[in-house]
Amino acid sequence: MKTKKIPMRMCIGCGEKKPKKELVRVVKSKEGEISLDLTGKKSGRGAYICGDLKCLQKARKSRRLEKSFSCQISDDIYDTMESELSK
Repeated sequence: MKTKKIPMRMCIGCGEKKPKKELVRVVKSKEGEISLDLTGKKSGRGAYICGDLKCLQKARKSRRLEKSFSCQISDDIYDTMESELSK
């Protein structure tokens, strides 16, 4: 029996490659709204981050989300993402 291939994604905070199911997806919708996608099924451009607050803070400091989505992200959006991850 064949073994199933596990999709790997890279965290934009720490840069480690991990299985896709271990990471949280950050999505930019067509309307430009940026949010966390805990289910992994929202439509739009996605980037992956560990479920750790430290990784989100590293990505915020180095502006990696802004580079991957090619837009400015306000501090309010980062604050809401941090509060959702801390739950």
